[in-house]
Amino acid sequence: MRILVAESANFSPAAARILEGAATVTWADVDSRSLRDILPGHELLWVRLRSRIDQNMLAAAPKLRVVATPTTGLTHIDLQAARERGIAVLSLRGETDFLRTVRATAELTIGLMLSLLRKLPVAMSHATSEKWDRDQFRGRELFGSTVGLIGLGRLGQLVARYLEGFEANVLAYDPYVDRSKLPSNVRLCSLNELLVQADLVSLHASLTEETEGFFGAPQFAAMRPGSLFVNTARGELVDEPALLSALTNGPLAGAALDVIASEHTMSPGHPLLEYARRQNNLLVTPHIGGCTVNSMERTEVFLAGKVSRWIDEQRGRQ
Repeated sequence: MRILVAESANFSPAAARILEGAATVTWADVDSRSLRDILPGHELLWVRLRSRIDQNMLAAAPKLRVVATPTTGLTHIDLQAARERGIAVLSLRGETDFLRTVRATAELTIGLMLSLLRKLPVAMSHATSEKWDRDQFRGRELFGSTVGLIGLGRLGQLVARYLEGFEANVLAYDPYVDRSKLPSNVRLCSLNELLVQADLVSLHASLTEETEGFFGAPQFAAMRPGSLFVNTARGELVDEPALLSALTNGPLAGAALDVIASEHTMSPGHPLLEYARRQNNLLVTPHIGGCTVNSMERTEVFLAGKVSRWIDEQRGRQ
């Protein structure tokens, strides 16, 4: 069994030992073009989020049997093409007990909320330009504000619990939530009621055929004048031209995004990034939600154990 780790920079040493104890490992740190060249001959591919593992990539690797990714989202992998080729996908999806220990994205969500409310990036730029006019940066507080969470799964519930410490009022919309696990500080309501009342709306929904592009012009139009919008879930949930219009013409005062819809195929001049370069009311980060030393160590060790068990199972069947 040969494993190709295609994004090996800062890889967990503990996870590396697990993989090397299970199979022969090729360590690389390559882009999509180079990955296609070195992938043939390997039975297992380990990726993060850099490359799109599409039908063409899979076709270039006739021996490939497994794609492993330490993520819950799988939009970077063509799952249908993998199924058609009999390739298993090992990930963190569905690993509920383990994922309760991975909280980086929830923490980033709070950080982006505070960055918007307190105008932190532009305030820092002001200060490093040797200016000191604090009255330009009078912000708002989470304390006493109304925050609307769309999606109340694992991450939505974590964010809700963090907001309890700020004594914010928390509304939530999630038609599939288990009410027995509802955080005590959360009030469920309809989507429209949430949009009308919230000072800040944060997306935590899963990406499905039903939710793709569901947050668009009607939803932005329903939000309060001067409200804020945060998305650390998936870029494909949002109608991005409608978001730009809401930032330009209202009602949004600001937005913060850790994800955009085309991040795997992004070309120069992306409208959201162009807008963010010119304006101060849009913050964009490059999908860093789970990108902490702590979370990456835990997830890589967990997934390496999952890969090792899969290899042992295959050997047991021979």
